[in-house]
Amino acid sequence: METKPVFMQKTFNFKGQGLETAISIEGLSYTVPENTKSQLVYFRAGNSADDLVNLTLLRDGELMRLFPIGMKSSMHFPLAIQEFLPAGTVLELVLSAPDKLPGSIFVDIGLMEHVREETVAAS
Repeated sequence: METKPVFMQKTFNFKGQGLETAISIEGLSYTVPENTKSQLVYFRAGNSADDLVNLTLLRDGELMRLFPIGMKSSMHFPLAIQEFLPAGTVLELVLSAPDKLPGSIFVDIGLMEHVREETVAAS
């Protein structure tokens, strides 16, 4: 099985719409390719705002992980569980922040794709 790293990285400026309202972060989505399985191997993020924000990783539209980030801080989140994500799985990152809170987030997500050998041989 061949492995290949994949990165989702972005700086995103926001204005909060309340902690109950998720803001989609354009450009931070990933679909596991056909004949591949993927693993989320690391998640780092920073928050420039003066209050807590929450990043939510969605898997096929459902909650997968929550990443709360304190005011003016950054975190490297250890991932104790690194389950395999099958082909076709869609990951999307959304943000919730207090109403009208301005700020920027900085995201660095690492995944590892595992490509089946028969797919590699056919390339």
